[in-house]
Amino acid sequence: MITRRTFVAAAAATAALPAQAFEIEPVFRPQQVRIKKDLQPGQILILPRAHFLYYVNGPGQAMRYGVGVGKAGLEFTGNAVIQVKKEWPTWRPTDEMIEREPQLYTKFIDNDYVQPGGPENPLGARALYLFQNGRDTYFRIHGTTAPRSIGRSVSNGCIRMLNEHVIDLYQRVPIGTPVTVL
Repeated sequence: MITRRTFVAAAAATAALPAQAFEIEPVFRPQQVRIKKDLQPGQILILPRAHFLYYVNGPGQAMRYGVGVGKAGLEFTGNAVIQVKKEWPTWRPTDEMIEREPQLYTKFIDNDYVQPGGPENPLGARALYLFQNGRDTYFRIHGTTAPRSIGRSVSNGCIRMLNEHVIDLYQRVPIGTPVTVL
């Protein structure tokens, strides 16, 4: 059931799109696909080189989404658990991001500024926070303000999705969902 809050958030995300909205390649649109039967329903599997995220929703079945992933050397791999979920999350680049590209993050240098959530925030409409052994990895599955990054390896390590796709995934996955990034 769609709530008023979800409807308003989706409308805001849509309104944030430029007049000539980007058309994603059909292969990266969400679609139900067959997957190995040994994968347990309720888990997320991410294949960064293929730029796909799979949410296993039944034996041998998964919802597949196109994603953008980390640049070479910045990608996350391994196992994690979604321990926090946020709608319209706030954001601040990590110290490493600021150090690597200070020209991009000048408004964050030598202060504690945190960008509020909203259509201009790089984390987009939703964020799923990945933890390992109870500790935040600082990697996220999140929306994006850069739809052209879907299907590419361009981020600082996070898994990017179109806002409408991450809203869909957000509604499907509970806290405690296991995530494997190969």
